Amino acid sequence: MKPKLEQLSYPANDRSFICYEVIAPAFELFWHYHPEYELTYIVSGKGKRLIGDGYDHFEAGDFVLLPPSLSHTWTSETKETENCRAIVIQFSKAFLEQLFQFSALSTLDALFEKASRGLKFIVPKKEDLLLLLERMLQVNEVMRLSILLQIFDQLSVIQSEPVASIQYKPLKGSENQQRINTVFQYVQKEFSDDISLKKAAALIHLSESAFCKFFKRASGKTFSDYTHEIRIAHACHLLIETDQSISSIAFAAGFESLTYFNRIFLKKKLLRPGAYRKLYRRS
Repeated sequence: MKPKLEQLSYPANDRSFICYEVIAPAFELFWHYHPEYELTYIVSGKGKRLIGDGYDHFEAGDFVLLPPSLSHTWTSETKETENCRAIVIQFSKAFLEQLFQFSALSTLDALFEKASRGLKFIVPKKEDLLLLLERMLQVNEVMRLSILLQIFDQLSVIQSEPVASIQYKPLKGSENQQRINTVFQYVQKEFSDDISLKKAAALIHLSESAFCKFFKRASGKTFSDYTHEIRIAHACHLLIETDQSISSIAFAAGFESLTYFNRIFLKKKLLRPGAYRKLYRRS
C-alpha cells in the first residue's frame, strides 16, 4: 500500500495553520503523508495507529504530534455504536519558523526537534486539553492562534514518547515506498494467521534473500522482528481489555505456541504477559 501525498486545502487568505474535526462511523485506513506538521487528538473511537514503523493501539484521549512527511494512518478495528471523532491541527514549517523569531517562543523549538519520529503525549488532564481544542473550533482567527500557543506551551513540558523507531528511515522513490507499504499492509491484515516470508517476498516480486535485505534496509529491522511487534501490540491490547486466557491471546495474536509467545513477549516488553496485565490494569 503506497502512502498518498495529502494536499491540504488552505483557504484563500493563505493562513499557516488549520483546525478541523473528523467525524465518521469509523476511521478508515488512509495511509498518507503531507509536508505539514500535524496534531491529532482522538475524541472518541479506538483501533490501531500506524506511524512510520510504529504500530500501537489507540483510544479516546490519544494525542500525537507528527512531523512533515511521516506516513501515518488511524484505522478502527470495529464500527462503534457512536461516531468516531478526532480534532486535527495542521501547520506549516514556515509558520513555526515565524513563531521562533519571537524570543518568548524560542523555547518551543526543542519540542519540534524531538518530534522527528512523531510524539505521543501522556496528557495528565485530558479534559482541560479537550476544552482548548473544542474552543479552537468555535473562535475567530486571533483567538485560535492564542489557543494554539497555549497548547504548544503545555506540550513542551508534559511527558511524551516517540512513535516510530529510531531505525525507521522512509525509502526514497515511489516504487520502494509502494513496496514496503505493500508488505506493511500484508502483515497488518494477516498477523493473526500464518505470515509467510515467501508470500511477502512474492507480493513485491523479490526472491526471499533479496526481500530480507530490502526489508531490513527499509525498516531498520528484520521481517520476523516487525511481525513480532505487530503481534505483541495486539496481544497487549487483549491483555488489558479482555479477560481471555493468556494461551487464547497468544493464538489470537498469531503465535503457534504459548512457550514461544511468552519468550517473545518477555523480550519485547521486559515483562511476562501475566505481569503486564496486572500492571496496566492497576494503572
